[in-house]
Amino acid sequence: MACYLVCLTTAGGVPLFTRTADDLKPLPFPVIGSINGVHMFGSSHDVTLQSTTTEDAKIIWKVFHDSITLITIAQNDDVDDCHYSNLLNLTFNAMVLLVGIEEVTTIKNVEKFKREIKVCYNLVDRILGIMGTWGFSQLTNTAETIAAPENAVLQNFLDAFTEAAESVYGCLFIDGKIAVATKKWWSLSANELVLLSLLLSSLTACTSRDIPVYLPDNHPTVPHRLMTFQLTRGVDVVVICGPSPSLTELEPEILRFWKPSYDSLRSVLKLSSRNFPANIALDHNTLGFLLINKETNRCLCSINPTFSGAHPDETLSSSQRREVLKSFYKRMVGTFFSSVVPGSDSGPSEFSHQAMESYITTETHKCYALMSGPHQLLVLYSDSIPTYAMRSITHKTLALLTKDRNISV
Repeated sequence: MACYLVCLTTAGGVPLFTRTADDLKPLPFPVIGSINGVHMFGSSHDVTLQSTTTEDAKIIWKVFHDSITLITIAQNDDVDDCHYSNLLNLTFNAMVLLVGIEEVTTIKNVEKFKREIKVCYNLVDRILGIMGTWGFSQLTNTAETIAAPENAVLQNFLDAFTEAAESVYGCLFIDGKIAVATKKWWSLSANELVLLSLLLSSLTACTSRDIPVYLPDNHPTVPHRLMTFQLTRGVDVVVICGPSPSLTELEPEILRFWKPSYDSLRSVLKLSSRNFPANIALDHNTLGFLLINKETNRCLCSINPTFSGAHPDETLSSSQRREVLKSFYKRMVGTFFSSVVPGSDSGPSEFSHQAMESYITTETHKCYALMSGPHQLLVLYSDSIPTYAMRSITHKTLALLTKDRNISV
């Protein structure tokens, strides 16, 4: 998604930072000043300017705590504003996560704050999709998971290690997704689950680390210690602790607690491209899917649902499948469906009835969306599937994914 993100002080309109996606040229300062000036002019006349569109662009403004103003300028893709508003919410909470709410809402020295906020750049870039492959967490406001038969065994290892770390917050992070986590970890808010996952995936790989974090919804003023330990390449165990134990005290325990799990971890890593158990056979026309649970704030996605490689009628690469699913989700949520994305219920509420299913067809692919209870399932099919068959196959796919004991979405 090509876009600009601009952060300014609300009182004076002083630019704090600007981030861009898709190698766009930097915005000239007069342009930034004009865009912010329009918003400030409206505020001075008791008008809250939220968004505006042109033929090819969309601009969204949002003010947080009368301290920070965030603006995004993106290509006009005709989707609901809730998706861009959610991006701004995540960006603000990313700053709170790493520097605390007090620093963000009471800026005493602008130049000092500019230096302090640089620690957030990598996380903000991850939210914008600048760093590496952009996943689904920041779009759906849910934590991405990986479903594997070994997860039940790994849960026992995690619980034992978390207890030794004198913590109730623990998570096993595999290939950018959560394999297992403690009950307290899953009790975190949707914002916190998403931001912690994005933070972990934005950090440079290292053996271990100990960094301070604030939980934006639960503890925005009290710092906690986020400790991560690399078990093998692509696998990290994460705990959130208080003052003790120290990193040096916990490091020697890694081998003792996790060595017996090595074979299980390797098995899960081999599954990471498919992302769900190999014993579940989906329809051969399925090119990818996105399963969301609005109650648990979790999602499961796969853009390689078969191990066999290319589909005989394949016209979409893995990256194209991912982008198609994202585009389909953005068009459905906020227009026909509501979700955990704040503000996504405004569009669907305008209808006299609640939409439960929808689909689109193109020359290269077909998509079907189904809402059933807390679950939302979006499936990408090849163009060879008969349109009339999509509904029954999608219902069957939902049943397969939600009834499998290894999938806890």
